[in-house]
Amino acid sequence: MEYCQLNYKRFGDKGSVVVILHGLFGMLDNWKTFARQLSKEHIVYIVDLRNHGKSCHLDEMDYTIMAEDVKTFLEEHSLTQVHLMGHSMGGKVAMKLALNHSALVEKLIVVDIAPKKYKPSHLPIFEALMSIDLTQPTERRKVADQLLQKIGHPSIVQFLMKNLKREGDQLYSWKFNLPIIRHNYEKIIDQEKFSGVYKKPVLFVKGSTSSYILPDDEQKITELFPKATIQEIKKAGHWVHAEQPKKLLETVSVFLNT
Repeated sequence: MEYCQLNYKRFGDKGSVVVILHGLFGMLDNWKTFARQLSKEHIVYIVDLRNHGKSCHLDEMDYTIMAEDVKTFLEEHSLTQVHLMGHSMGGKVAMKLALNHSALVEKLIVVDIAPKKYKPSHLPIFEALMSIDLTQPTERRKVADQLLQKIGHPSIVQFLMKNLKREGDQLYSWKFNLPIIRHNYEKIIDQEKFSGVYKKPVLFVKGSTSSYILPDDEQKITELFPKATIQEIKKAGHWVHAEQPKKLLETVSVFLNT
């Protein structure tokens, strides 16, 4: 496996260490405000996963590989017995790392994702992103308008537009490695081969209006994570940290401090 240097930011200088992993099409900046708040009591690292943000762009991409990237990152920074937190795709990476290298993870927090296969719900987003011609001069507003026409959800477009970076005079590019993520998308949504048992405390956080964690998922969760608890956050969908940041911070803080 080719080495991948992960981009990161650190907040705080006291308390136990928390490492936060973002979801698909995301980056560490999505969690910056949350990390700053959490760093009042903890040392917090937010990390760009491979092919996202400012981390490496490499052809290989699956959960085993991404978990090993994070393991290497922890070793490089002499981080042991961390609290590991992941949202969506990042939650699956966190689960994989905790199951494969449990000694490194003291507590696990999984935000709105379950250890199962998902439907390919992002295909319209891929289609919209790949329809944008960034080889020609353009304006940010025009890119946003084109995405909105195809996707139809302003909040999703706003989220995606955070990944658009300027390359020169009216030239832009995406921070994420769009072709490689699309090529590996089936691996990202597939039934990851989770195996083993992680016997330490685990918190699964579910948005009340999200369908990512269902009652039928609880048996599989408790098979892999026998000390898991599932907490629902009201008036939140899949992006719990954006929709109910204070409640998520409170929920996570209580879990980490008990």
